[in-house]
Amino acid sequence: MAQALASSLCVRSPSRLLIPSSSLEPTVCPPCSSTVCFFPRASLFSFHSCFDAVLSSPAHYSHSRAPRIAAASASAATSNELISSQVVDGESGQMEMDSELELMELTAISPLDGRYGNKVKQLRTIFSEFGLIRYRVLIEVRWIQKLSQLSGVEEVPSFSAGAMSVLEDMVTNFGVLDAAAVKKRERITNHDVKAVEYVLKEKFHAHPELSKVLEFIHFACTSEDINNLAHALMLQKALQSIVLPAMDRIVEAIQSLAHQHAEVAMLARTHGQPASPTTLGKEMANFCYRLRQQRKQVAAVQLQGKIAGAVGNYNAHVVAYPDVDWVTVAQEFVTSLGITFNPYTTQIEPHDYIAELFHAISRFNNVLLGFDRDVWGYISLGYFKQRVVAGEVGSSTMPHKVNPIDFENSEGNLGLANATFDHLSSKLPISRWQRDLTDSTVLRNLGVGLGHSILAYESTLKGISKLQVDEGRIFEDVAGSWEVLAEPVQTVMRRYGVEEPYEKLKAVTRDRKVTKEIMHQVVEGLDLPEDAKSRLFELVPQSYIGLAATLAREV
Repeated sequence: MAQALASSLCVRSPSRLLIPSSSLEPTVCPPCSSTVCFFPRASLFSFHSCFDAVLSSPAHYSHSRAPRIAAASASAATSNELISSQVVDGESGQMEMDSELELMELTAISPLDGRYGNKVKQLRTIFSEFGLIRYRVLIEVRWIQKLSQLSGVEEVPSFSAGAMSVLEDMVTNFGVLDAAAVKKRERITNHDVKAVEYVLKEKFHAHPELSKVLEFIHFACTSEDINNLAHALMLQKALQSIVLPAMDRIVEAIQSLAHQHAEVAMLARTHGQPASPTTLGKEMANFCYRLRQQRKQVAAVQLQGKIAGAVGNYNAHVVAYPDVDWVTVAQEFVTSLGITFNPYTTQIEPHDYIAELFHAISRFNNVLLGFDRDVWGYISLGYFKQRVVAGEVGSSTMPHKVNPIDFENSEGNLGLANATFDHLSSKLPISRWQRDLTDSTVLRNLGVGLGHSILAYESTLKGISKLQVDEGRIFEDVAGSWEVLAEPVQTVMRRYGVEEPYEKLKAVTRDRKVTKEIMHQVVEGLDLPEDAKSRLFELVPQSYIGLAATLAREV
């Protein structure tokens, strides 16, 4: 089979196959076993093409498919040949596309797998079909290991060191080929979790000790006993290794802006109009603090799990082994995975914690979206400049443009992420009676909202890295806005009992250009102690910042 695969590729499309040479590093194509195929490194879509050939009958791998498989392995220089069946309709002039294009960056439907695939590739091992199967295998193996530790389940004796080593190998060395074997079995079972059980039985059968406990794989479990724990571990891994660290980088980057620009006086704007001055650093500190609080909320969510059987009552467990304390066993097992035990469930863990988690991430995302929009606005005002990257184009027709595309990309992806989170959060906690299947297809999208979130976080960080503060432009705005001093003047007037202070300052400052001279004339005419007048005369818009600088430095 391996020889047939290799020869087909070489004979049918030699120009599209990378030929071994000193300039290319060989990669072993897993399905081809000992055959060395010279694919581009990290070309997973090439392997995907081979899986179809190897896992199906030899007849399925026809020579007509060979050019496309080879093309999927070709270099970018021949990417224009990937569409192997293009024709032009003579009547409509429309291009008809090959409906059997191989999956790759150019042909993926979702931009998470296509255009942005390289930016979220760390999520693939967690939330892909491969990732889900891998975590299912982990749960199945850990469960039979738990059974071997129970004195009341004598039919599953304690495993020897050799058997334990084999079991650990099934988990730690689980690879794409193993997952492909599960998918092949699923074509027969039409049931994904049962396919995992059957493949594990095949592996157990090859080991003398493990072969004696074949029927204790998936013992007393419903599919959701395996799935809910797999999903919890997937989310746990993503949070700990990807999501929370990315959130931390966002918070740290904005904190750095707050500290660096703590004393840069800036005109605030409420309702888009000039308001009491702040500092650039203080406005960054506001977002830093809010994001930090929401990050804590995300981290505080307890991921929950169950392993209580078909309807959550341990029915089969108790009939088989009535003397075992199955609630305690279940609690010990779930918590051993680092998951919080949920003692009250139906067939499914109700997913309330997933809703809670995604709502928390949505709140973080909403705060970040506000940051993106504010920085976008400050760039528009000229308060921030953006470092120019050689070769980048801002507009296809306006050469001068340097657009805030990173913050715009982040905003768009945050919207997509939150829309996904919103649906999952509202749908997943609802299930008919003891269980319906509407959650299954939705749960396959756990990584989608997180993928768009990660894209957004990285875009924001990239945008921040390009920012340069134009202190001169900021000073120009704040220093020329003398009308903002109406607030401190009328406030001091209140202290000393001057009647109608607000109304008097309103009459002088509203709907007119206010200058230093006008404000000083107002102060001069007030019945105030001389030391109070002196403080007001010394006040300028850029010094009227209250404790903004201190607050910014302390965030």
